[in-house]
Amino acid sequence: MKTLFRFAWFVVATGSLAIVSACAAGAEQPLWAYGFLAPPAPGEKAKAPGPPSTGLAPGDDEHEHTRKRRIEGSRQSFSLLEIGNPTEAIDWFPEDHPPMPPVVRHGPAGAGALSRACAYCHLPNGKGRPENAPVSGLPPAYFIRQLQDFRDGLRNSSDPRKGNTLVMVALAQAMTSAEMKAAADYFAALPVTPWIRIVETDFVPKTKITGARMFSPISEELTEPIAGRLIEVPEDVEQVETLENPRVGFVAYVPAGSVRKGQTLVTTGGSSVMDGKSVPGKTVACITCHGPDLKGVAEIPGIAGRSPSYLVRQLYDIQQGTRKSPLSQTMLPVVINLTGEDFVAIAAYVSSLGAPK
Repeated sequence: MKTLFRFAWFVVATGSLAIVSACAAGAEQPLWAYGFLAPPAPGEKAKAPGPPSTGLAPGDDEHEHTRKRRIEGSRQSFSLLEIGNPTEAIDWFPEDHPPMPPVVRHGPAGAGALSRACAYCHLPNGKGRPENAPVSGLPPAYFIRQLQDFRDGLRNSSDPRKGNTLVMVALAQAMTSAEMKAAADYFAALPVTPWIRIVETDFVPKTKITGARMFSPISEELTEPIAGRLIEVPEDVEQVETLENPRVGFVAYVPAGSVRKGQTLVTTGGSSVMDGKSVPGKTVACITCHGPDLKGVAEIPGIAGRSPSYLVRQLYDIQQGTRKSPLSQTMLPVVINLTGEDFVAIAAYVSSLGAPK
C-alpha cells in the first residue's frame, strides 16, 4: 500500500495519468452517485445534447402546463411550461441574490439553439441538485478553470451515460471569456448556506430515478436496506421536482457511523498512534488543502455543506483519471487508496458541516 501511495506521487510528478488509471482501479463505481442501478452495457453512452425542449410535449395537458403556479413566500408566478424551459431560468426569489447576468439566466449567447441557462440546473442560488454541481461560493479562478477543463476535454465523467457532462462540455465550448467571468463572479458572490440534511440510518425509503438522474422517494417509510450507499432525495418532491423551489433542499441518507468515520479521514487522513508511534493513514487530511473549516483557501474550493452525491462522484472520477487537469492530478495520491466506503464516509461528514438544524 505504501508503494502504491509513493507511486501515485511519481505519476503526478511525471504526468503519466494513463498509468495511474490503469493501475489504480480503486473503488467499485458508486452507480447510485451517477443515478444508475446497473453498469453501462458495452458501448452504451450518452448522446451529444440537442436543442432543449421549450414547448408542450405530446400528451401534455395545455391548461395544466400553462396554468400559473405560486409558492409560499414568493411574489412571482410561473407555469410548468416556464419552469421547465431550460433557455430561461425562472426566479422565484430575485431578492435572495444579485441580478443574474445574461449567461446565468439564458445561457451562452454563442450556443444558439443548444443554449441552456446556468441557473436552470444550478438554480439562481447556485446550490444545484444531486445530479449536478453546487457552485455557490466557489472562488472565481477555480470556477473558470473548471469551465476551461470542460471545454478542453480535461474534465469528463467516469460513467459514459452521464449526459449532463456533455451538456457542460457544449456550453463551456460556446462561452466567451467574458461570460465565464460573469458567471464565476455571480456564483462566487452567493453564500453557502444550509441545504442538505444528513440522516444516518440502516434503511432508506424506496426510490425511483428521475429522468434527470436524481433519486426521488416513492414512500415515506424507511424500509429498503441502505447497503453502503448514500441516497440523496428532495425534502419535498413537489416543491423541488415540480416547482423548483430554491428554498427547499435535500435529505441525504448515509450508513450509520459514516459521519464519525468520515471525520477521522477528513481531519487526520486516518492516521493513528500505536505504541507511542505515529502510523500514517491511507490518505491526506482534507483540511490540509481545503482549510480547517473546509471552506476553501485562496483558489482551493470550499467543500463543506455541499452535495454528498456530487462529492462522491468527484472523488471517484479523480481516482479513475477522468478529471485530468493539473489541479485534479494533485488529488490522485489523496484518493488512490480510498474505497467506496471511504468515499461515502468522507462525503457524509463534509456535507454534514453546516447542515440544516
